[in-house]
Amino acid sequence: MPEIFDEMRGSGDGIRPVFREIAEWFEQAPRDLIASRRAEAEAFFRRIGITFAVYGDEQGAERIIPFDILPRVITSGEWTSLSKGLEQRVTAINAFIADCYGPREAVKAGIIPEELVLQNPAFRPEMTRIRPAKDVYCHICGIDIVRTGPDQFHVLEDNARTPSGVSYMLENREAMMRLFPELLGRTKIRPVDQYPEELLATLRSVAPHTAPGEPTVVVLTPGPYNSAYYEHSFLADRMGVELVEGGDLFVRGNVVYMRTTEGPKRVDVIYRRVDDEFLDPLAFRPDSALGVPGLLSAYKARNVTITNAVGTGVADDKAVYSYMPEIVRFFTGKDAMLANVETWRCREPAVLGHVLAHIGELVVKEVNGSGGYGMLVGPHATRDQREAFARKVKANPDNYIAQPTLALSTVPCFVEEGLAPRHVDLRPFVLSGADKIRIVPGGLTRVALKKGSLVVNSSQGGGTKDTWIVDAGPAGNA
Repeated sequence: MPEIFDEMRGSGDGIRPVFREIAEWFEQAPRDLIASRRAEAEAFFRRIGITFAVYGDEQGAERIIPFDILPRVITSGEWTSLSKGLEQRVTAINAFIADCYGPREAVKAGIIPEELVLQNPAFRPEMTRIRPAKDVYCHICGIDIVRTGPDQFHVLEDNARTPSGVSYMLENREAMMRLFPELLGRTKIRPVDQYPEELLATLRSVAPHTAPGEPTVVVLTPGPYNSAYYEHSFLADRMGVELVEGGDLFVRGNVVYMRTTEGPKRVDVIYRRVDDEFLDPLAFRPDSALGVPGLLSAYKARNVTITNAVGTGVADDKAVYSYMPEIVRFFTGKDAMLANVETWRCREPAVLGHVLAHIGELVVKEVNGSGGYGMLVGPHATRDQREAFARKVKANPDNYIAQPTLALSTVPCFVEEGLAPRHVDLRPFVLSGADKIRIVPGGLTRVALKKGSLVVNSSQGGGTKDTWIVDAGPAGNA
């Protein structure tokens, strides 16, 4: 594996200028103060109830995602480059989704195989020839970014369905402001607390033309047993809109209404956190108790906007991801500013042989896997695990892609043995409205707290950090 870039120390033994203030403060702070602040951080998250559930956990207990108090710092110059690349990528994603449910020019031009669109499990034929309000499909997108060097940032994954984690981004900043006001006062950090306001502005901007007056926005949740329920209630509260479940809504005359103590109230925009197949029992799964009967008919009549639109998952499939550089070029006319991680498609016979022969060196993923599940990190797997996974890949190669084991950058973390480097990624949240694209400076930094681990997902033992965008030059010079 190539040399690992440490974001605090760079490739040498010194401290990068952008981290200097933070490093000096933590170096001078008494150890008992650090320990007490860590304990306060945990108590803060327990008190506000920011937890997540792990599906399949026999104990069914909700857990607090570990929070590391040493922030991750990115310079304003680095962020400017990242945000331009993110805007370009999300513009292409929206154009690609529109094309999938419209003329399919990308398929006709040979940019992507037709079967990867039409046979994609996330493709919803019901959306064919349906144009959403204001022609925006993916209103909230989480793009997972990894860093491998001073100037090397890559897109690891596109999350175009119902991306989660923004509540952790906001609460992490709140925790740092409460616990380390003296440290924040020494560094000029760009704020993130405007995200709910930006989200609400985005949602209102895509209200249907039939919406009377100020659009009514709601957040649709599957309910308190969903692993991200805290985030659903958090965002509804911060935006000042109603949090509703399927039973709180009904459709009459192809218009969606919310039940209130004052009688039915029209709903114009639904920020849904319910998966496609559960949204409308009349259109998708008839056994769904989470959705709203007739919702898709109201959507087709252009009387309600659903964010994200039904069927956006066609763009975040990992096999489709491998074509994203070509998709970006096709729809924007320019090369992708943010590179993909090199990806091998096991559906191609020659590639399958290479992956099987080198499975111990690669990361192999299910095309529709998420949350750190359905994947094999070859160098960290046992021989039996590699052999078992190889059999699954060989039996269904279309379902897998492979990537090199990246030398993900590290950021120092406070762990049991003291200060130690741990691998990180970054999930910025991109909001696409009818008026403009909005990107709050920063995002959710996820950290693999297990020594040597490359898996940052909370369900796999990962934690989070606050992400600081500071006013400094591209090389980290304050």
